[in-house]
Amino acid sequence: MSETAAHPASPLEMRRDFLRRSLIGAGLVSVGPTSAWAQSLPAVPANPHGPEGLQAIASLAAVGPLQAPDVNGLRLPSGFSSRVIARSGQKVASTGYTWHSTPDGGACLASGDGGWIYLSNCELDGGKGGVSAIRFNSTGSITSAYSICSGTSRNCVGGMSPWNTWLSCEEVDRGRVVECDPFGQKAPVLRNALGWFDHEALTFDTRTGYVYLTEDKSDGRFYRFRPARANDLSSGTLEVARRVGSAAPYSLQWLSVPTPNPSSSGTRTRKQVSASSSFNGGEGCWFHKGIVYFTTKGDNRVWAYETAANQLSILYDDNTASNPVLTGVDNVIVSALGDVYVAEDGGDMQICVIRPSGEVAPIVKLEGHNASEMTGIAFSPDGSRLYFSSQRGTTGSGANGVSFEVRGPFLGI
Repeated sequence: MSETAAHPASPLEMRRDFLRRSLIGAGLVSVGPTSAWAQSLPAVPANPHGPEGLQAIASLAAVGPLQAPDVNGLRLPSGFSSRVIARSGQKVASTGYTWHSTPDGGACLASGDGGWIYLSNCELDGGKGGVSAIRFNSTGSITSAYSICSGTSRNCVGGMSPWNTWLSCEEVDRGRVVECDPFGQKAPVLRNALGWFDHEALTFDTRTGYVYLTEDKSDGRFYRFRPARANDLSSGTLEVARRVGSAAPYSLQWLSVPTPNPSSSGTRTRKQVSASSSFNGGEGCWFHKGIVYFTTKGDNRVWAYETAANQLSILYDDNTASNPVLTGVDNVIVSALGDVYVAEDGGDMQICVIRPSGEVAPIVKLEGHNASEMTGIAFSPDGSRLYFSSQRGTTGSGANGVSFEVRGPFLGI
């Protein structure tokens, strides 16, 4: 029996091989600065979530490298344009709704009438956090803006459920997950079964119904929640990962957390299982075709966990990358072909894409916001508009956050 037959390629390896051959065939592997080769990579939406993951929705072929900053400070490929849709402390368009400070994680979903809704977390502390929504009609005009959650603290990122609710995560000691109705018609629901800890983001394995969660602490953990019933987050088992092996790729051992909701004086969730492994500053988290991708900002890594094979690999590490242009890794989304898109917290204020070889290129760069971070990346359902925020704007204060929309010649779904 051949070595190939004895050791079949994993889904991640097959995807990398397919992409590498595709890039070579397209003439994209050979030369050019990072911003130049990015012109031919597909852009992807942060939604929808289906059993087969994302669909490729855009091609940036022949649009050229990033241009000089536009009037909003954004460097974009030729043919793309931007507008500001909201500023912290100011009314959203003509809605009368005041946009929240410190905009963070976001998502976008269809509204059912040809339009769509963009969701944005508010990362204020002390019960001043929450989630706001901006609703657009079929032409992209803003028709309303409203709150879908309030009275929470440091709503960081989160994730969309397969049934199109927004799970907003509190990044505080004993933080909670709150399930929110994007239309604002139903009251938010606490999902305590998902644990109390310094939540960052979560994603659903749509094949099993399991939820994977990250924790933004230097000694944070990587968690898995197994619901007791399908499509029901009210009860289940919270588990924490232990890496097995001396180097990547690792396998993971999943260990039950004894007390997912510790008291104020109790042992914190991440410290309850001594055999579990730490992950340095867990950030964004995304499921795509059997793989959970997540980032750790403390060591600038992007990880890939193949759930069926139970194999954890390091996709990107700025300490070993030949061209480490990506730093401050944060929000993450993935294209249908396996390209991984990462927004920077600080760094060079870019949204970057990682090639299968590990090379990285920016596809959006924001100038003049040096004390801020890129947050809330999400595409409109048709893939024609990209939404994101500069959390602290040009001043470095959350009171001056700015939320953007970028339009361009994206290929429709």
